[in-house]
Amino acid sequence: MTGLAVYPGSFNPPTIAHLAVAVAAADVGFARVELVVSEHALAKPVIERPTLEDRLAVIDASLQLDDRLGVRRTTDRLLADIARGADALVVGMDKWVQIHEAQWYADDDARDTAIRSLPTILLVARDDQAPPAPVAGGPEVVRLDVEPHLVEGISSSAVRGGRIDWMTPTARAFAETHGVWGTGAGS
Repeated sequence: MTGLAVYPGSFNPPTIAHLAVAVAAADVGFARVELVVSEHALAKPVIERPTLEDRLAVIDASLQLDDRLGVRRTTDRLLADIARGADALVVGMDKWVQIHEAQWYADDDARDTAIRSLPTILLVARDDQAPPAPVAGGPEVVRLDVEPHLVEGISSSAVRGGRIDWMTPTARAFAETHGVWGTGAGS
């Protein structure tokens, strides 16, 4: 595989699991993997602190060890829109299930059309999660190999709750300086 894989998320904060997933996507043969942050993420509250600009800077600095990785922002909210023009979409099972939920679309036909428009799916799955029923004509799904302890336990929510050891080193340094993400006031 070559080309561009997009990995949408809030990355609030970026974790060692996010990095492992991005590297795994690049390792299957993508020249570029972009972590894509929506200005107003679907089904997520507005994040006021740290600012979007600060998060983007921390994510970018966290990715500097691998020139195949980058970050960009978007105004798109639906994953099908974020993936437009990409060769692959990197998602966890929770997002793959969310893509199949009719509530985000005008109707079932609109959902199925959106799913059919998706590029190859690079799926980060846990063994205890069943994928949604496939949509006829939908994308190829390729399972990414990521260490199970990263897939099953690490989350940004847990980091904000105090598991600061799961942050990228850059995110941890920013958090300690600014008192965010489980390190003090405003977490």
